[in-house]
Amino acid sequence: MDMTLRFEIFPRDLDAVMDFYIRVLGFRVTKDERSTPEPYVALRRGSVRVGALGRDVPAAPAGRRPPTGVELVLEVDDVAAERDRVMAAGWPLEEDLQRRPWGLTDFRILDPAGYYLRITDRATQ
Repeated sequence: MDMTLRFEIFPRDLDAVMDFYIRVLGFRVTKDERSTPEPYVALRRGSVRVGALGRDVPAAPAGRRPPTGVELVLEVDDVAAERDRVMAAGWPLEEDLQRRPWGLTDFRILDPAGYYLRITDRATQ
């Protein structure tokens, strides 16, 4: 059976997260319930789905980063084009394009809530 990925994040500023995933990474909104008592949005790009549930609690972005947090890895067909898209949107990079010892090229960014994203070319295996 095939498997897809959906991850849920819990940002304080849901509007900033929506802007980032739509404007910077090219996701589209599939559900917008920001006006409900439990504000929630669902976003999608290809087979990747992101759910964001607004929380009015202080974020601890340092705890979201490796080596103790989580690294969300997004595979793309053209990693250089994705990096250019992020840069054109004015979003800062944590690490620019690098060829890694394991044979892939990637760059790293933080979303507005402090979640650590590695955007990489696709593994062939």
